[in-house]
Amino acid sequence: MSKRRAFLAAALVVLPLLAGSAALARTPFDGRWSVSVITNAGTCDRGYRYRLQIENGQISYDDPAVQVSGQVTPRGQLQVIVRAGGQQAVGTGRMSRDYGEGQWSGQSASGQCSGVWQAEREG
Repeated sequence: MSKRRAFLAAALVVLPLLAGSAALARTPFDGRWSVSVITNAGTCDRGYRYRLQIENGQISYDDPAVQVSGQVTPRGQLQVIVRAGGQQAVGTGRMSRDYGEGQWSGQSASGQCSGVWQAEREG
């Protein structure tokens, strides 16, 4: 077999593998997450549930009325800011492959609030 044919044969084997790897998550935390937010102090609503997306370690939310920005480090440390309707909350915590938890604090129209959050991977 010529060198050119050997190269082409190798490329036909390797290229589909490389293309498939581009579709894989870039961090262990990438994917859809169901997040439960619980208020322990303050006058905010007692609980919320969000469906967040993590892609390449960046946290996002599909509703344009709620601005979510944040990230998860490769070691699983999380920091996120949520803004909606003049209200803001900051969350910190830790993620594992399928679960996360932490604390949050924020400002609502009626005053300061704080609590905990828990996340579970969907699917």
